[in-house]
Amino acid sequence: MSDQRTKLKLPKGRSLVLVGLMGAGKSCIGRNLAQHFDVPFIDADREIEEAAGCCVADIFEIYGEAAFRDGERRVIKRILEGEPCILATGGGAFMNRETRKLIGKTGTSLWLKADLEVLIKRTTGRKHRPLLNQGNPAKILRKLVEERYPVYAEADITVETRDETQDTTVARVIATLDELSRTYDD
Repeated sequence: MSDQRTKLKLPKGRSLVLVGLMGAGKSCIGRNLAQHFDVPFIDADREIEEAAGCCVADIFEIYGEAAFRDGERRVIKRILEGEPCILATGGGAFMNRETRKLIGKTGTSLWLKADLEVLIKRTTGRKHRPLLNQGNPAKILRKLVEERYPVYAEADITVETRDETQDTTVARVIATLDELSRTYDD
């Protein structure tokens, strides 16, 4: 794999910012991509928790979603001002216009797009998702798909994530990025 790492470069040498709904695979795929590109993997939600000293669910409950989104925007800005990395954002981060503009200026956005059924399967029974704890998770996810997919479609790159192995999705992402890098090189 070390030979492969030396050949792979992030698009335009910028951070690759993964966007999409919860359950799309941003963290799992992101960790694997970071190994392939030999760059750090950063999970924005973990960084927010570290900065706040409590978990995302508690931030939502104690301070509300608006305060969480404000902290999220600041954390993403700090990360993107650093060295190139693979950054997994929370599902709502890309919905913020300022955050989208920042990502567009300093990174390359990649939407991991998953069908509703895949999202439901991957998130069922997980209690650490504050938005899904507010009612019927399938209905909430359906509403989020309707609201967020048109905005996620503004991402620089879209890759479908299916009910398949992580390695298969990672291979498809790498092939897409490789094709894109050849376009930049031409």
